[in-house]
Amino acid sequence: MRALAIAATGMNAQQTNLEVIANNIANINTTGFKRARAEFSDLLYQVERLQGVPNQANQAIVPEGAHIGLGVKTAAIRNLHVQGSLTSTGNKYDLALVGTGMFQIEGADGQTLYTRSGAFNTNATGQLVTIDGNPVMPGVTVPVDAVEVIVNKTGQVFARIEGQTDLQELGQLTLATFANEAGLSPMGDNLFRETEASGAAVVGVAGDPGFATIEQGYLENSNVDPVKEITDMISAQRAYEMNSKVIKAADEMAATVSQSR
Repeated sequence: MRALAIAATGMNAQQTNLEVIANNIANINTTGFKRARAEFSDLLYQVERLQGVPNQANQAIVPEGAHIGLGVKTAAIRNLHVQGSLTSTGNKYDLALVGTGMFQIEGADGQTLYTRSGAFNTNATGQLVTIDGNPVMPGVTVPVDAVEVIVNKTGQVFARIEGQTDLQELGQLTLATFANEAGLSPMGDNLFRETEASGAAVVGVAGDPGFATIEQGYLENSNVDPVKEITDMISAQRAYEMNSKVIKAADEMAATVSQSR
């Protein structure tokens, strides 16, 4: 009975949907996290009767056909790169982006990775790094005797050296944008990797047209909306229950047929 297999695909889809929602809720306090949404599409259709073909009796064209769907499948899990709210931290190395763009990070293998999490710090040599120790690109090194570090909205980094009145420019942070941010591959640790689907990174200066501005002393919160996630979870749960009832109904119908034989 096809109803059993069709309903089973529905239960599998809603299980995937619930797993995506669970991951969103788990990362509700993750800096720079972007919520995901499961996208589904219908499976192939089994044709019982074609439309648009001549009727065998009088050669009239059949106006409607009979196509029976075979269920649902997961088509994509899309990361929604929507701006999150900002939280003031007071930490001079915390940077938040307001607008489109991502920080560039050097991975362990030298590959350029991308993140919205600006929870930075300095390592033993004064180089600006992520909380996992990956260098921020382009590289910025803060002198040991710096008493103040200033990052303006356009990404210029300055330091005030002890005993000096003038600011010393340390470097320029640049941002990367993509034609299709949803095509980026999530790597974990708040990092994304460029793919063929995302397109090549377009690198520019913060504050330029199409690029975010930088806010020092702030972090971008996760864009997960707890109310929406709970609502989606209830909807997924009800859909799972309805598919399970279809399986139960199909099983009872098959039992009726078996008993009648």
